[in-house]
Amino acid sequence: MCGRFVVANVGSELVGVLRVDVESDDLPAPSYNIAPTASVAIVLDSAKTEPPTRRLEPARWGLVPGWAKDVKVGARAFNARSEELEQKPMFRQALAKRRAIIPATGYYEWKQVDGAKIPHYIHPADGAPLFFGGLYEWWKDPSKTEDDPARWLLSFTILTRDSIGRLGSIHDRMPLFMDPDHADAWLDPTTENVRDVLDAAIDAAPAVAETLDDHVVDRAVGNVRNNGPHLIEPADRIASTDDAARTS
Repeated sequence: MCGRFVVANVGSELVGVLRVDVESDDLPAPSYNIAPTASVAIVLDSAKTEPPTRRLEPARWGLVPGWAKDVKVGARAFNARSEELEQKPMFRQALAKRRAIIPATGYYEWKQVDGAKIPHYIHPADGAPLFFGGLYEWWKDPSKTEDDPARWLLSFTILTRDSIGRLGSIHDRMPLFMDPDHADAWLDPTTENVRDVLDAAIDAAPAVAETLDDHVVDRAVGNVRNNGPHLIEPADRIASTDDAARTS
């Protein structure tokens, strides 16, 4: 999976069926070109309460484990292969206790065609949100004082698996789409058979993938400074609009 996705709505409209108990007051604004290190709303079950409280919280994209000496570690951990999590020290502890779901409107992937990379926008055909399986971590910034509210950083990674069907013709990896039926067991920090839950989610992901549409979009999405709903418009529609403007 490439490192760009879209969140066109925020709050309750985005999370819907996940039954969030508490929404943060400082959720990120909608964005059509989210890249690693950006702030994104994620869903997690806080283990500080009994039963756990389901929260929608802003988090930095790119997992920064608690033992990291610098936040820059997260720049290379925005994705994690779901089949390798137990073997990777970066993700092993988060898999055991700190699992998340990342709601999205859609995501971008680049297809190699005759040496060129063609951006595609992939999204649910019915406009419903997508849910990506993920992991989160809390990292304490040693450069900040104990009473600084920014001392603790919440960060996350998006899990991936092998692509299937039409998505496989675009890229060999795809996000681990999380069916809402698996959400409770995945988010619950007390779940013990985590690999079984993860394998069930991996097996169910193709059914979600088969419901997705895709279309080619303008190369402007490749520049993270570009943002706005025009980025998810089909490239041929944008070209037609530009041609009409030139001839009017």
